Amino acid sequence: MEVVQKNEIVSDKIELKVSDGTSMMAYVARPRAKAQYPGLIVFQEAYGVNSHIRNLTDRFAAEGYVAIAPELFHRTAPPGFEGDYKNFPSVMPHYQAVTNEAATADVQSTYEWLRTQQMVLSDQISSVGYCMGGRISFLANAVVPLRAAVSYYGGGIAQGLLDRTGKLHGPALMIWAGRDKNITPEHRKAVTDSLDSAHKTYVNVVFSNADHGFFCDERAAYQPAAARQSWALTLEFLRS
Repeated sequence: MEVVQKNEIVSDKIELKVSDGTSMMAYVARPRAKAQYPGLIVFQEAYGVNSHIRNLTDRFAAEGYVAIAPELFHRTAPPGFEGDYKNFPSVMPHYQAVTNEAATADVQSTYEWLRTQQMVLSDQISSVGYCMGGRISFLANAVVPLRAAVSYYGGGIAQGLLDRTGKLHGPALMIWAGRDKNITPEHRKAVTDSLDSAHKTYVNVVFSNADHGFFCDERAAYQPAAARQSWALTLEFLRS
């Protein structure tokens, strides 16, 4: 995917303290120019804060965000862990350890770091997540006062987070893959029905010819057209 960067960026890794006594590394990227920018939490897929997630965090920084990708597997995996896209069973123990309770603590720690940074507009912090991170992005919107939240094919929202819908702070953008065998039309409908019942503002988009993971250009499911279109939609949603 050809990427045109609008801002020169700088990146770093930081360590965050979490309320349960653990420490969590996070990848941070931001525009180099000294100014104030919106904040964005980028939630990983089930394969860690790998090259794809770091690249994505850089892309958001180039668009004018202070973007941070926390390592959600920090309780069970070494810092910098990167899973194998062809071996999902190998990441399952780490995936399963990211309970709603653990994720809530991680969200709060990450949000608090962003909120207290001088470069960040503290009332303009949003989130975006992919795969497992799509679920965490939905959860984060109920945990902290996000301006907006984007969830790409977030598995588990329908099964374990619908009781949080009434607590969502910002508008939600739900992006799904029509060929996703694990997130069914019934699951998607359960989410939108819950959003409707709670009178929440949301946008719901299904890319009918795409499969789970279509945004990641390092996965076999990568679908260039859907990735380009959803990127443009994500940027516009976060801005507006």
